Amino acid sequence: MSKPPAHIRVPADLLQAIQGVASAAVTWKLVTPLARGEWICWVTSAKKKETRAKRIRVAVDKLSKGDRRPCCWPGCPHR
Repeated sequence: MSKPPAHIRVPADLLQAIQGVASAAVTWKLVTPLARGEWICWVTSAKKKETRAKRIRVAVDKLSKGDRRPCCWPGCPHR
């Protein structure tokens, strides 16, 4: 079986952060694979370590509030 594209694999740091907040984990399970891919792409497209860390914090916060997609982002270039 082939692996999914890199932009679909959940990075360990993002997954750990999501799993650390129950409400974020619930939303993560409910969103579509396409939405998950957008969150992953948004986090991994950061060029600086600090930006990536901030995006992970924002993603967990938004997911915990029930947001299903990253806001104010042109979208995943992999689609």
